Amino acid sequence: MKRTLFLTLALCTPLTLPAQSEDGFQSIFNGKDLGGWDGNPKLWSVKDAAIVGQTTAENPIKANTFLIWTNGTTADFELRCSYRITAQNDKGFANSGIQYRSKVLDAAGWVVGGYQADMEAGPNYTGILYDEAKVAGGRAIMAARGEKVVWDKDCKKQVADSVAKPDEIQATLKKDGWNDYVVIAQGNHLQHFINGKPTVDVTDECDSKALKSGVLALQVHVGGPMTVEFKNLRLKTLTSAKSASNDIDRMSGVWSIFSSESNGSALPSEDSDGLTVTITGNKYAVANDGELDRGTFTVDATKSPKQMDIRPDTGPGASRLLPAIYEFDGEKLRVCYATAEGAERPTRFKTTPDSGDVTITYHRKAAK
Repeated sequence: MKRTLFLTLALCTPLTLPAQSEDGFQSIFNGKDLGGWDGNPKLWSVKDAAIVGQTTAENPIKANTFLIWTNGTTADFELRCSYRITAQNDKGFANSGIQYRSKVLDAAGWVVGGYQADMEAGPNYTGILYDEAKVAGGRAIMAARGEKVVWDKDCKKQVADSVAKPDEIQATLKKDGWNDYVVIAQGNHLQHFINGKPTVDVTDECDSKALKSGVLALQVHVGGPMTVEFKNLRLKTLTSAKSASNDIDRMSGVWSIFSSESNGSALPSEDSDGLTVTITGNKYAVANDGELDRGTFTVDATKSPKQMDIRPDTGPGASRLLPAIYEFDGEKLRVCYATAEGAERPTRFKTTPDSGDVTITYHRKAAK
């Protein structure tokens, strides 16, 4: 089967970010002042539409401190922003981070602990997941750069795979320029991306330490003089796949093709290699080697088998309704599509010769 058919049919944030819209995102920084944020006024300011955190030889700090967002909290969300970090000392040291789902440990000192998307001027830590405030039970480095990690139910770290090579991540960073940071947290699944490249992928099953919600904050790290800048901070609330009450919301996430058959025969796996499908609401987007297919779908979970109607926006099936049936258990999605124009909806998850039907089984990319 041609790969273009998969691009037309495939459904359901990948480990490489395709072009995405800004639908649903809200700015959390007005670009003018620190309204909605709280931090040490000696360290934090606004300049050229950016939040600036700065320490100097004349104004050092003795402990890490934070600028805390006061207009909300983070639970299931996607954060997008740009940052620039500059060392202003002879050691070349500068470190900062974006705290999320975090706890305020000392309001007077603006001290925060919890998940942190790290960044630095050096070559090792930008993009890692750090659990800030080890003295308060934090786990320090939860995922090194490039790691795909599961923290299991016994609170032990298991490195499951790699999302990228550390040197490849480093090569994408603009040392003296602005870098784009994306943080996605949905359920117990945490992902960081910088300049479109994945840096960590973490599933946190350690119930005693996993953080479900909490504050968002920006860090200035103890050490030599340094400056960190943030701009274009915008936040989107997501629906947790586990807590969603309907199938469309529960399907939200990233999917890969596990197996497929057409006209009674299994299809070769190379036809779907590298293909990922992202579902957001009732919209789907398919990414593969830079190609992108989009569309919408509706479901009727009251029928047996459950019914799905797919309407591609692009590709050979654009503007045509593709009737289908589906099964879904949260981590696996099986869909049988009728691809022939005017064909009736399939009635079982089995294709027959010359039917034009296609059955595809999708697996969720990392549990959410």
